[in-house]
Amino acid sequence: MLRDESLGVAMKIVMVGCAGLFLGAIFGGVIGIGLGFVWTSVFHTSSFEGYSGMLVFYTFMPLGIILGALVGAVGLGFLASRADPV
Repeated sequence: MLRDESLGVAMKIVMVGCAGLFLGAIFGGVIGIGLGFVWTSVFHTSSFEGYSGMLVFYTFMPLGIILGALVGAVGLGFLASRADPV
């Protein structure tokens, strides 16, 4: 019986971690786009032939997605492992 309970807890951690991965990627992408727009405004990045847009969407957005997904998955997985089963 103990094995079934530990399997259920592990599945809960994995599922919550996957949800954190998905939500973190979305929020990280949005934050990355926002930081990219701030970067182009503060440092007066050239908009010649769309350079500032490429900088935002090819650099800041992917970095935000990767970091957000990692932080979301690890963070929610950690919280799920600490929470008491309901």
